[in-house]
Formats: sequence, C-alpha cells, structure tokens
Amino acid sequence: MKQAFIKLHLSILLAGFTGIFGKVITLNEGLLVWYRMMLAAVVMGVVLLLRLRRYPRPWRLFGVGSLLALHWVFFFGSIKASNVSVGVVCFSLAGFFTALLEPLLNHRRVSFKELAFSLITLAGIGLIFHFDVRYRTGIVLGVVSALLAALFTITNKQAGGKCASSVMLFYEMLGGFLLLTLLMPFYLYFSPVETMLPDRQDVACLLVFVVFCTVLLYLLQIDVLKQISAFTVNLSYNLEPVYSILIAMLFLGEAKELSFSFYTGLGLILLSVLLQTWHVRWVEQESCKVE
Repeated sequence: MKQAFIKLHLSILLAGFTGIFGKVITLNEGLLVWYRMMLAAVVMGVVLLLRLRRYPRPWRLFGVGSLLALHWVFFFGSIKASNVSVGVVCFSLAGFFTALLEPLLNHRRVSFKELAFSLITLAGIGLIFHFDVRYRTGIVLGVVSALLAALFTITNKQAGGKCASSVMLFYEMLGGFLLLTLLMPFYLYFSPVETMLPDRQDVACLLVFVVFCTVLLYLLQIDVLKQISAFTVNLSYNLEPVYSILIAMLFLGEAKELSFSFYTGLGLILLSVLLQTWHVRWVEQESCKVE
C-alpha cells in the first residue's frame, strides 16, 4: 500500500504540469486533446509491438477512453477560458462527484466519511469563487470536467480487472482518439481554426506532454487504482491545484490574480486530502491488527 501511495503522489506531481501545458500550447482544447490521445496511442502501440506478445482486446476500455477524452476537452476548455488556477481548482470537485457516484455504480452504501471529506473540498471551492466570478465560463466547464473525471476513474477501475496497465492505456487512448476524430468535423464547424497543424514549439511541448504527463502519468494511475479506491485517488488529486498553482506562479505570473479567499479555500481542499489520507492509513493499520 505504501508503494501505491508513492506512485499516486508521483502521478499527482506530473498532473500538476498538465494545466501549464494546456495554457502554453496554442492549439484549442479539441485539437490539443486529439493530438495528445493520438500520440499517446502511437507511443503505447509501439511499446506493445516491441514486446512481441499477444494481448487481449478489452473493447470496454474504448468507452472508458471516450470519457477521458471528453474530460480533457472540458478541462483544457476551462483553463483557456479562465486560467490554470481556476481550471485545476474546479477539478477538485471530482472527489465530491466520486463520493456520490461510486456507491451508486458499484451498488454499495454511501460512505458518510467520504461525503464529509468531499464537502470540505466543496466548501473550499465555494470560498474561492464566492468573491470572484470573473471566470464563469471557465468554472462551468471545469465543473463538467470534474464530473467526467469522476466517471472515468470509477469506470476505469471497474474495466481494468487483471488487464496490464500498458494494454489498458493503449485502448483508452485509441478509443478517445477515435471518438474525437468522429466529433472533430462538428467541433471545427463551431470552433473554426486557421490551421490544424501545430507549430514547432507546440510539437516540442506536445511530445514532452505526452510522454511524461500522459503515458507515464496514466500508467501510474492505472496501477494505483488496482490497490486504492477510486474515491481516495480522486480526493488525493485535489493536491494537483497546489502543484499547478505554484508552477503557474513561477512561469505564468498568476499570483497577482489570486485573492486571500482563494488561498483560504485552497487550504480547505488540502485539509480534506490530509484527512482522507490519514483515514485510509488508519483503516490499513487496524486491518493489520485484526490479521
């Protein structure tokens, strides 16, 4: 379990750079996610081919990848409509949605402790945006993104089973890419662009983004979901805003846009993560005593 938590927090650290790439890459959110999933599918496809082995074809993962693709589109749409800080803080609602949806989809009772930890996060987000509604469009897109992220994590855990992480990631990236390819003509009709081709800077950023913040990140996350609940994973990802905001302060100068209420709300989000981490460790220790 300790190794799983190390992998979890390494994936969160990598995720902290996701919002930065979303802001720096000049492609709109649809094309950005389309290229991201295409390149990630190619990378994983090459890796699987080099192993010269036959792999199962879990077609259900295509649907899981489609959820991930839609989550990314709304997430990057939120960032581009507001800023990195707003986008990643809205993502913190994923833990709240997971606390509500996971019991429903897995046919178990709602955990009031999970709900209580999520409500602390919700209070933090409410405090952050109570005095600052300059980015309403970004907030709405971010909330939808969080809902899709919760559904993705829950279904990803259900669909994984004993399937290898690399195989899961390949089919999810391929499924998301195919969905976006089908939707792209309609998307570009409503959001026309001068060119679909990225420039040199975007290509360099995309390659780094795909290798480290997509392939490596999601391989770690898939491994973690085999040992840790979807709720704990999503609630722990509430730490992503901390990393993203610190990076955005350093490279994008966003500190001047953030108020005292923002930092207070962020503190509540951090508190919810610490309480859940402590709770999981306590349950683990108690189960060891019983054994």
